[in-house]
Amino acid sequence: MDGDVSGPRTTCAAGLAAGEVILLHDRAGRRYRVQLRPGATFSMHGGTVAHDDLIGRPEGTIVTTNLGRRLLALRPTFAEQVVERKRRAQPIYPKDLGAILIHADLRPGAFVVEAGTGTAALTLAAWRAVGPSGRVVSYEAREDFHAAAHGVVEEVLGRLPPNLELRLGDVYQGIPDRGVDRVLLDLPEPWRALPGAAEALVPGGLIFAHCPNATQVQHFCDGLRECGGFGLIETVEVLERPWTVRGRSLRPAHRMVAHTGFLVFARRLAGPELFETEGEGF
Repeated sequence: MDGDVSGPRTTCAAGLAAGEVILLHDRAGRRYRVQLRPGATFSMHGGTVAHDDLIGRPEGTIVTTNLGRRLLALRPTFAEQVVERKRRAQPIYPKDLGAILIHADLRPGAFVVEAGTGTAALTLAAWRAVGPSGRVVSYEAREDFHAAAHGVVEEVLGRLPPNLELRLGDVYQGIPDRGVDRVLLDLPEPWRALPGAAEALVPGGLIFAHCPNATQVQHFCDGLRECGGFGLIETVEVLERPWTVRGRSLRPAHRMVAHTGFLVFARRLAGPELFETEGEGF
């Protein structure tokens, strides 16, 4: 990982390597997480596959088990890494991550402070968005989550990159950083972090909070208004419905990824006053 830290741990053009985590997809849509090890064997209800039959093969290879079941071998996408990994904390789901990156305008070169590292899903998404010229500092109050986040980052990236800092700390007590472009909050009571966020953010900066329920949204929006110096408060919810397109069948799936959380955004103003637009707010 020396050099450009924005690149993936393994070059996509390279063959599948020993030690690498891959996903095996079957025709029923099931995915099996496998870490490749020389001499090892993967077993499932449809038979077995030798890891040696995958190591060195190109990504996208189709292998056949000893019972004739065909499996597609691919490196996991970032979205699959978020939802497939065993976790202690509730992650921010891929459908919300995309909306957060765009609505919060996470751009190359930005300085981002996150609070509530959790599973490190948003941490890694923010780090990818700011690029090598940007910087991400993420705070976690719980020691076990902080340690787990270190493990996740090292698993995905190979090591902790120099422009990503994981800190053990409670932002309810304040945020020591200054000149911050974006503050991202995934906390039980994000309104308690507002005084510190207001001091950390540059004028024109943006604050975001992930709120699982409507009561948290109300408290956070009220907190923004009481704190002052914020404007353009916006609350959105993202719903994702997959479709089946196969032959003459064109229909929505019977199940969808509906409510996972409310996304609340606001801009930092240059003065202490509040700026609202008609109809804004939750």
